[in-house]
Amino acid sequence: MTEPLISDPPAATGCGCGAAVKFDGASPAYRRILLSVIAINAAAFIAVAGGALLQGSAALGANALDFLADSATYAISLWVIGKSVRVRSGVALLKGASLGLLAVFILGFAIWRAVSGVPPEGTVITGLGLFGFFANAVAAFLLVRHREGDANVRSVWLCTRNDLIQSLVVAAAGGLVWLTASRWPDLIAGAVLAVVFLQSAWSIIRQSRRELRDVA
Repeated sequence: MTEPLISDPPAATGCGCGAAVKFDGASPAYRRILLSVIAINAAAFIAVAGGALLQGSAALGANALDFLADSATYAISLWVIGKSVRVRSGVALLKGASLGLLAVFILGFAIWRAVSGVPPEGTVITGLGLFGFFANAVAAFLLVRHREGDANVRSVWLCTRNDLIQSLVVAAAGGLVWLTASRWPDLIAGAVLAVVFLQSAWSIIRQSRRELRDVA
């Protein structure tokens, strides 16, 4: 029989005192999952970025940038697996900070589009939003059994969860743009996604700092 693609991490304890050790991703199955998720995000970035450029959509722009950022951060997550807690937590801290910067950029782009843009094509936004949701749903299915772990592992899950939320927001924004012939639903969606990214960035940063304090 072949080894299942997704396997539960073995139970472990630390310090001989029964304290649970957080899963750090150091398993062949989890590495294969990350490689698959990286490929999914890279392909989705190419498709959604093309639509964002053609339509000048803030929501699609946010979606595309997040797919690109996820591809890079998941690759970094794969690289740090097996390294020390300090290295893993430090990298997760940087990922949280970069996610926060991405949120600020998206918010700024939405504001700029509010004063300079024209309504994008709603049906295109909805179609690409649903495409992004499908891609993210596949990634989430692969990762769901590894949603808990150290800051590095958890940051991967949080980014994927955010992607599911944002793809639905993008699809809904496209429908509202089509119904209202207004750019405002697209701009509001971009701002909402920026807030979601900021919340997740803070969650990742907080856990990373706590883990770094524990090993200091």
